[in-house]
This record gives sequence, structure tokens and C-alpha cells, in this order.
Amino acid sequence: MDSLTPTPAPTRDAALAARYASARPVVGPWNETLEVLLSHRSVRGYRPDPVPAGTLETLIAAAQSAATSSNIQAWSAVVVSDPATRRELATIAGGQKHIEQCPLFIAWVADLARNERIGTGATTTLETLPWLETFLVAAVDTALAAQNAVVAAESLGLSTVYIGAMRNDPLRVAELLGLPPRAFVAFGLCVGYAAPGAEGEVKPRLPQEAVLHHERYDADAAPARLSTYDSDMAAFNRRQRLPAASWTARMLDRMGPLKSMNGRERLRAALARLGFDIRWPARGSDRQPPPTMSRSSVCRSG
Repeated sequence: MDSLTPTPAPTRDAALAARYASARPVVGPWNETLEVLLSHRSVRGYRPDPVPAGTLETLIAAAQSAATSSNIQAWSAVVVSDPATRRELATIAGGQKHIEQCPLFIAWVADLARNERIGTGATTTLETLPWLETFLVAAVDTALAAQNAVVAAESLGLSTVYIGAMRNDPLRVAELLGLPPRAFVAFGLCVGYAAPGAEGEVKPRLPQEAVLHHERYDADAAPARLSTYDSDMAAFNRRQRLPAASWTARMLDRMGPLKSMNGRERLRAALARLGFDIRWPARGSDRQPPPTMSRSSVCRSG
């Protein structure tokens, strides 16, 4: 089916109703790709069934087809199959058992190490390596690639969930996966078939009026719609047997107390130990790149 093939209105309307609840926008063209995108939900329970042969390679092909800044391709993926490693990763992630359950677990790595090795081999100093922009390029490239893989997986009938809690202890994660300096697991990804009862429900998102601006950012955009969204999310949480908190309450709880970061408030220091001497221009700043770190210095605990 292509973009010129009409999709029955109920299919489109059902997808929009699930994604936006009572704040459904009016949309235009529609196709199966859009239906897959709008049906995304995070799944935290998996059957043990393996994914079909070649699925991993298909997902990586989709990931490598994502946009990448200047074709630098500053990311890598590490598939973790060892049960003991997965068990420790689950512990780092606060006991997320689906890391152990899912048939396919992928750690997505913001990877500047590969290009640094190329520079070393060519006896060329990559002067841009320690700068903030270069780290952002790697982080953005990694996220774009992983999201392509997620869409591909879901188009094949698989379920997924991102594991941002890999950032709870990036040093230990790097040690477990044998990462070189200037490589950092931005997040993990569970892939597999949803266990019965774990399929979940599409979670409503903010009304488009709250996120879509025209010409200039409008900080006063649709405040009344936020109260409606709070009601929609409270109803969603009740259906999912979760605390019936509003989105506003959840956001304040997640972003208010520092303890909610679960150790990620120390991320900048951890990144420095992983070889990311992230710099930005400052008066009198030293623009020379830092010395190359050894792998032993990256993996040293403490």
C-alpha cells in the first residue's frame, strides 16, 4: 500500500483516537506506515520465542538507513545474549526483568571511538572530538538509528521498549560490554513478541496545540487542553492499573526531585571517565584535544 491508496477512515480514526484520546487532530494523507507509527506502545513482558532468522540484520539495515550527520555514522550496536550479563544490566536498570526475558536485547552506543581509530591510523588528529557538538552528533545519530530499528521491528509484528536506565551506571555498562574509550551506551532496546496480557495500550500524547508552533514559539499555547490531557492520562493509568496520576503530576514527580534521576545526575562525570571530554568555546579555553585514554582507565571502577 502506498500513500496514494486510501485507507478506510475507521482505521485512521481509531489510530488517532488511541494516540490523542479526546484531543484528536484532523490529519490528511494516510498509509500503513503511519498506522504502524501511531500504534507504537512500550511492551515490558515478552514470550521466549526467538525472533525469525535474519531479523537482527534487517533491523540494523533499517537503522543504517537513518539520517546521519555528514555520513559520520557515529554509532554502534551491541547485541547482548549472555544471561549473566543481561541479569546485571537488569539490575543496573532497577530490576527491569524484560531485559532478561526478551529474545533480542540491543545496546545502542554513541560511538566516536571508531572514527578516532581511523584518525589514528591516518596519523590525523581529530580536533573536533572533544567538543560538545561532536558528542551531540553521536547521540543524535544513535537515537535516529535506533528509532528506525523500532519502526522496522513493529512493522514486522514485534514489540519493543527502550531502556534509558542503562545510563544509571554507564561506567559499569561500558565495562560489561567491553567498550573502548569514547563509546557510551545511550540506551538499550528490548525486541520480541509481547507476552499475553503485556501488549499494553497506546498511550495518549499531548494535544498537538501544546507541541506544534507556527513561526514563533508560543509559551501560552492551549493551557486549557493540558487539563483535558491530564484527565485522559488519569483514565489511561486507571485502565492500566497504574496510580491514577495526571500527566502534570507525573512530570513534576519525574523532573522535580533530583533523586528521580537514579544516579544519572552524575552522567557528565561518567562521560568524562569514558573519554568524552566535552568542551564548548570559552574565553581563554584550551582548544587542544585531550590525550587518548587507555581502555583500562575507562573500565576502572571507583
